Amino acid sequence: MSTQGKRFRRAWSLASEESEAEARRLGQRSEEGLAEMEVQLRMEKVGGGFWEIESSNGGGKHSEQRRQRENDDLQNWLESAFIYTAMTDYPTPSNFMTPVPAYPVKQMCKAIDNPATGNDTFAKLYGAVTVYYNYSGTTTCFDPHDNSDPHDLGGWDWQACTEMIMQTNGNDKESIFPPCESQYKDQVSYCKEAYGVEPRPNWITTEFGGHDIKRVLRRYGSNIIFFNGLRDPWSGGGVLSNISKRIVAIVAKEGAHHVDLRFKTNEDPEWLKDVKKQEVKIIAKWISEYYHDLADKH
Repeated sequence: MSTQGKRFRRAWSLASEESEAEARRLGQRSEEGLAEMEVQLRMEKVGGGFWEIESSNGGGKHSEQRRQRENDDLQNWLESAFIYTAMTDYPTPSNFMTPVPAYPVKQMCKAIDNPATGNDTFAKLYGAVTVYYNYSGTTTCFDPHDNSDPHDLGGWDWQACTEMIMQTNGNDKESIFPPCESQYKDQVSYCKEAYGVEPRPNWITTEFGGHDIKRVLRRYGSNIIFFNGLRDPWSGGGVLSNISKRIVAIVAKEGAHHVDLRFKTNEDPEWLKDVKKQEVKIIAKWISEYYHDLADKH
């Protein structure tokens, strides 16, 4: 499960006569409810758009650590769906992270706004995350404890522990997510436990020349294209304007995460075709200039 997932409200429902009341208690992280149940967090779609949590009473109390771990797993699982859907909000169907439709964020919004769900928050939440986790319709059981890494995202975790230490905070006034305050000591603990390394918060600025990337690249860089799609949340930290004649920024309002590098399809919109043509033209010019320079030396 990605370490990007920090906080998300626990929300689901039990398909039973007392499901509504019990779901409220769980949604508020009722310590009593969790202490009384051995929650296996095995979720299945059942009638009326609810999720079922298989549990057994009388199994003893959860330890505080186990309850927190289960909390974190489910929170990360839910939050990851929203994070990665926003990142891969491509104009065509894709399976980069998991099979999703074209512009999956719009489909999530449709699921949330579906009038058939009325004011049922749990049904809306289920419909939204299903766009990411089960668009193919082949998944019969969701497992928030599944920590498999089919896309090798662990590589990014490693980089975030050794090279790119990204300390970010969040608030619920500008985000759909609950407030989050980054704690460096927590990242140090995670990196030591996961990889046996301690973060180097000053490495990247030392290696690449300080905090002013534009000044550094203007003096020492060349032949770089920075593409950013504004539908990609990462674009907020990207280079969005040209730095020099040979360090170019291409910005696509409807673009998402590295959509310019994806294989072309018959469904590609014209703006995406134009972006790819522009990049090829720029790179071809640089290559041509390189060979001309070589020829002049001889």
